[in-house]
Amino acid sequence: MLEQITPPLAGHGEGPVWFEQWPGLRWVDMLVGDVLTLDTSGEVHRRHVGSVAAVLRPRQSGGAVLALERGFAFADDALQEIELLPELWSGPGVRMNEGGCGPDGAFYCGSMAYDETPGAGTLYRLDPRGRVEPVVPEVSISNGLMWTEDGSRAYYADTPTQRVDVFDFEGGELVNRRPFARIDPADGSPDGLTVDAEGGVWVALWGGGAVRHYTSDGVLAEVVEVPAPKVTACTFGGEDLDRLYITTSQVDTDLERHPGAGAVFATDPGVRGLPARSYAG
Repeated sequence: MLEQITPPLAGHGEGPVWFEQWPGLRWVDMLVGDVLTLDTSGEVHRRHVGSVAAVLRPRQSGGAVLALERGFAFADDALQEIELLPELWSGPGVRMNEGGCGPDGAFYCGSMAYDETPGAGTLYRLDPRGRVEPVVPEVSISNGLMWTEDGSRAYYADTPTQRVDVFDFEGGELVNRRPFARIDPADGSPDGLTVDAEGGVWVALWGGGAVRHYTSDGVLAEVVEVPAPKVTACTFGGEDLDRLYITTSQVDTDLERHPGAGAVFATDPGVRGLPARSYAG
């Protein structure tokens, strides 16, 4: 059964991540630049980190790695001290959007144009030595990215393609991109995603009010209905990684019809997820 576990307090909730050494679930209110933390008592704490807070992941040396509006940053565990890395571009028309850590210890994050110009985004790789390189050019709305447990494949959504794609991960490179699942625009568009311990892929549907569960061979197995149309991302968490947390947005949403928009929801899907990978730098 789906539960609403926070008030509708995020204008654009995104990027949930569970890391056992943090006080609880963390996610972002992206367009106001805040990281939100749900502690074990159920209280939500808000920390401002920049003009945009796109996504964060744990850092092996302690603290977190962040993607902000135009580049990367490091933070301590409490998110009080922010160390900005050099901006990757200077123009105001493009921002970071979504990403995650790979089995190579690198942090990947993709960008998009504010006006959603096709091909204006890039998927970047921040390696453990702090070097940044583009790895997938000319994307439009770079969204969900996560690897399988064995690290051999990565699932990725460039939202306007209406597909989740899969890459092989060979020699530290994303290669052999191909379609994994196609989504009819009438059902929403693929946003954030996560992978479970059985190889299943869970995809949030922007405009679709749902999370879709696909088997490892791309067959639709389940649909989790969410009482908010703009479902942005999902992740597994909890002590046993058996709870699916789902973030939502209030962007362009009638809040009288959908009062839960902007809340975090959770359900127990009967399968466990994978631990969050950390940035090795």
